[in-house]
Amino acid sequence: MRLTGSALRVTIFIGENDMWHHKPVFTEIVHRARRAGLAGASVFRGIEGFGASSLIHTTRLLSLSEDLPVAIVIVDTDDRIRAFLPQLDELVTEGLVVLDDCEVIRYTGRHARAEEGQ
Repeated sequence: MRLTGSALRVTIFIGENDMWHHKPVFTEIVHRARRAGLAGASVFRGIEGFGASSLIHTTRLLSLSEDLPVAIVIVDTDDRIRAFLPQLDELVTEGLVVLDDCEVIRYTGRHARAEEGQ
């Protein structure tokens, strides 16, 4: 798959302890993004942050190292990301979803690179 040019990036900020049917929400988002055929999804665990509660979570203090911030980033075409947003409405009960226009220089899936001989 090639994705080059204008795209839309969705970044979802949640807590790592946020759960969906006994599974982490970030795991459910990644699996749903894959099933939806989106170009890819990555999960990043933060080392410090706070959200709506204003309680700072940090890796520096053992007592506050639970429920660290997590960011899930997905980039695909505008239409495909917008079609995926209802899934996020269902999964993200507390958090922040940010949409950014971006430009993709080059994305090629593993199978396409193998076919090109790279």
